[in-house]
Amino acid sequence: MNINILIVDDEEDVRAIAKLGLEMAAGWNVLTASSGQEALKVAATHKPDVILLDMMMPDMDGRATLQQLKANPATKKIPVILLTAKLQQSDRESFTDMDVAAIFAKPFRPLKLAEQINEVLVAL
Repeated sequence: MNINILIVDDEEDVRAIAKLGLEMAAGWNVLTASSGQEALKVAATHKPDVILLDMMMPDMDGRATLQQLKANPATKKIPVILLTAKLQQSDRESFTDMDVAAIFAKPFRPLKLAEQINEVLVAL
């Protein structure tokens, strides 16, 4: 299955590692964005099948980016998977009000990422 995915993370190395892992493990087409603002433009233009969104970014964080993605008719149906370094039980509760397909913890295993994303997409 050829999937178009948008990776949104302010850290260049995280984007590069995730992109490489998804391309190598699954042959997916990977788009990247380094900020929430850039993500909104890329998502509206390219309409990826899924978005991997970092929660902690400067300027516009993952929550604000998600709200704007869900408010835009062109991007509101795209499944979003949050990527966060903070995944304690107390943090999980703060995500319960968010319209996300899943939450993945950092650090992640790049070569297992496609498999994890596939499991989420199949369950939708």
